[in-house]
Amino acid sequence: MAASNAAAVRTKTSKVWEHFSLDTANKKITCMVCKAVLAYHGSTSVMHEHLKRKHVGQLNETEFDSPRLKKRATMDPFLQKKQTCTPQQANALTESVLQMLIYDMRPLSMVDGAGFQQMIAQFNPDYILPSRTHFTHLMEQKYSTTFLKVKQILKEVNSSDVWTSRATEAYLGVSCHFITKDWQMKTLNLASLSLEERHTAANIMIWMEEVIEKFDILPSKIKAIVHDNGSNMVAAARLLEEKHGWSSVRCAGHTLQLIVNSALKEPSINKATGAARNLVEHFRRSELANSKLKKKQQQMNTTEHKLIQDVSTRWNSTYYMVARLLEQRWPVTATLSDPEVTPRGKHYFDLKPEQWVLLEELVQGLGPFECATIFLSGQEYATASCLPQLVKGLQQSIQQTQFETSSGKAFQAIAGKGISERWENLNTVSAERDNPLVLAAAIDPRFRKLKFISPEDGTRVQSTVEVLAIKEAKAKTGLHDDPEELQQKKRGHIPGGKSALDNLLQSDTDSLSEEEEETQEDKKIQMVRREVQMFFTEPPIAKKEDPLSWWSENEGRFPTLSNLARSLLCIPATSTPAERIFSAAGNICSQKRASLTRDHVDMLTFLNMNKLNDLA
Repeated sequence: MAASNAAAVRTKTSKVWEHFSLDTANKKITCMVCKAVLAYHGSTSVMHEHLKRKHVGQLNETEFDSPRLKKRATMDPFLQKKQTCTPQQANALTESVLQMLIYDMRPLSMVDGAGFQQMIAQFNPDYILPSRTHFTHLMEQKYSTTFLKVKQILKEVNSSDVWTSRATEAYLGVSCHFITKDWQMKTLNLASLSLEERHTAANIMIWMEEVIEKFDILPSKIKAIVHDNGSNMVAAARLLEEKHGWSSVRCAGHTLQLIVNSALKEPSINKATGAARNLVEHFRRSELANSKLKKKQQQMNTTEHKLIQDVSTRWNSTYYMVARLLEQRWPVTATLSDPEVTPRGKHYFDLKPEQWVLLEELVQGLGPFECATIFLSGQEYATASCLPQLVKGLQQSIQQTQFETSSGKAFQAIAGKGISERWENLNTVSAERDNPLVLAAAIDPRFRKLKFISPEDGTRVQSTVEVLAIKEAKAKTGLHDDPEELQQKKRGHIPGGKSALDNLLQSDTDSLSEEEEETQEDKKIQMVRREVQMFFTEPPIAKKEDPLSWWSENEGRFPTLSNLARSLLCIPATSTPAERIFSAAGNICSQKRASLTRDHVDMLTFLNMNKLNDLA
């Protein structure tokens, strides 16, 4: 026994014992990094081998116990330098690794990679990188903390908020949009739900309601839901509108995509873009062609831009591809005519002259759509209020563009028809149903003259704004009576209030009479009406000005309308934020699908998407 203890004492002089604990009674050693239990035979070889196989980051600290490496160690002054890692430094490094995993959307299994562990060891050899299990626990803690922050923010939002949702084959992304007290547009990620059941309208409605319940959000606080044009999402939005009164708004970005894709399918256009695609692929695959192109660009004094390959799911990538190809047309043509690039008898990739002409017209036609898409995808400024005027301008732009080729004219006709049909009811004004996009435009000081609709419809919209403003004022001041309370007043008794006798004997200093209350309410209504009238009679501000900044400066002049503006101007024109959620979630799973559970994908996506708000 004494000899065994002596051996234990001797072996504990090795640095490897910094990572293991010894159970002398059972002759077992426990790794303090991963908690693995190993058999102990009186030497450190088992421990060295375990660190070598499982924890490369710790190997740098212990490998110098090996006699054959001690000589090499003395040759490197850097390695001789004593490095320590305090608990505070270790915590900071661990937090930094966690933030990297969240910010870059990396799977937690990344910390198990030998290369990653070796890299971390170079930063600080004395730092012990925790296991994936530990990082999973840290992520769960951060999620809980951030979840409570988001929940509290949503609780403090006084005005209505808006939700965007977008479903793919695997995920339903849900985000929330609102305007803060200091008139800042905010977007919060709420969920990226992994969908395993059928994506029926009823199921989508249930999933949305589960998110509401999870964040303790009253359905009455939600003004609208922005969604894509998928039949299941449209049907789900209709169910939610019927049940909770949420306005259904279709994603303008998705609508633009459908319009442009339809126009790009015109046979001659499809053939020309296909030829352009093949040409670009040739240069991307051929190192020789690419090198020759660079030389031609230098010789012709052309900007040395690389050609762009388009993506089938994004029409604007086709726009970028064609625009870049037109920019580089002459260097590309000169390169293709080089016998070294295109040997005699080989397939010639250059486009026909009429195809080059068509591509020039196509870029001209797609330009306004690209401009609209970029603008409407913004998250930090009002977008939905611009949509009615923007669609009108887009239609005019297409109609006024001069196309010479028959294919260009076909693009013009198909795109124009698509705009008219898909946004047929965009500016519809009816007494039965409020149009949130027209109302948002009406409350936007840039578009308050409502030039995109008829004067008659403009008058109706102003009347609707007045009704909503009066309703807002009553809700805020409590001027409206609850039906049950009104009946109790008529019976002469209000629970917790005065008795019937008290009411008979009330003095002049007691509460207001019904007549006085009605007079007070009438005065408030008249004030709101004057407020609405003053707003609509003032001239519109310049289109380049920010409506949120204007409302921040004029909130005191229009106290009731400002609340209405908060609930309408926060509506986004697209479901882009929700789309980014499920794109991020998909990226995580595609990297290491088996390493994350459904809940962990949701947590990591939630933290990543909310990092811009300094919440994660």
